[in-house]
Amino acid sequence: MIYEVTHTTIYEYESRVSFARCQLNIEPADRPGQRVLSHALHIVPKPVEMDRHRDFFGNWSTNIAFADPHDELTVRAVSRIEVDPPTALAPMMSESWERVREAAAEHPDLGPDSPVHGLFPSRFAPVSADVTAYGETSFPRGRPVVEAVRALMERIYEDFAYDPKATEVSTPVAEVLVARRGVCQDFAHLMIAALRGLGLSALYVSGYLRTIPPPGAERLVGADATHAWASVWCGSGVGWLGFDPTNAVLAGEDHVVLAVGRDYADVAPVSGVVMSAQGHRLSVEVDVVPL
Repeated sequence: MIYEVTHTTIYEYESRVSFARCQLNIEPADRPGQRVLSHALHIVPKPVEMDRHRDFFGNWSTNIAFADPHDELTVRAVSRIEVDPPTALAPMMSESWERVREAAAEHPDLGPDSPVHGLFPSRFAPVSADVTAYGETSFPRGRPVVEAVRALMERIYEDFAYDPKATEVSTPVAEVLVARRGVCQDFAHLMIAALRGLGLSALYVSGYLRTIPPPGAERLVGADATHAWASVWCGSGVGWLGFDPTNAVLAGEDHVVLAVGRDYADVAPVSGVVMSAQGHRLSVEVDVVPL
C-alpha cells in the first residue's frame, strides 16, 4: 500500500507566546517493510531555528524555536509512505518465550536493533508485581513466544474498554490496570510493562492507523488517528513484530510507523516549552489516504 498521511497539530494560546522551543517527531523514516517516498513540513509562524537529526533508534527528530510573539502555532506534516504486507507467520513455530528471554538477556549487540534496549523499565512503562502478574497468565511454561504475546494482546483487547475520557498522557500504568479503561497509548504501555516484567524485550511504536469506513459509508477526511502499539523481540529467527492490543491484531498494511522508542516520552509527536501567561487549546487531525 502507498499512503499519503497528513498530520496537522494546532495550538491556540490564550495569551501571546513570547518564546517557544519544540521537538517534533512527526517525520517517518525508512524501516524494514516501510519506505518514505516524500515528506514535507509546514510550520506557521516560521521558526527562527530548525535542526533535523536522527536519534539513537533511527527516528527523524526536528528541533525548532520561535522568537517572535504569536498566539497560534500550526505544524503540518505531509508524508507519502509505501508499506509492505506482513510476512506470513505460524505463531506456534516460534521459540519458547523462556528461550527468547534468555537470548535477549545474553544478546551481545548494543546497536539500535538490539533487544537489550527494550528490557528495562522506563518512565511510562515501569515494571511492577501487579502488571507482571497480569501478563503471566498468557505465558505458561514452554509456550511459543509469538503465540504467548498474541494471547496477551488479545486479553488486553477483551479486558479493557477503549475510553478517551478515562486517562491522560500522564496516567500511570498501574491506574490503567485497575480501571480497565484507556486508549491505545495506555494499552501499549501496559503490554510493554507486562512483557518487560517477564524478561522479554518490548518497545513503544508511535504511528498511524488507516481506518476503513463501514460498507456503504463515505470515508471522512480527518477521521484517521495517531496510534500506538508494541514492538516485541521474538528471537533472532523472527526478530521484531508489531502487536496492536487496541485492535487485537498484528501490525500490518494498515499500520504506518512514525517513531520507535522505549515509551511515549521518547517519541511524543510534539513536545517542548513555551513562555506564556495562560493556557492553550490543542487540536490534532490526521488523514491517511491510500493512493
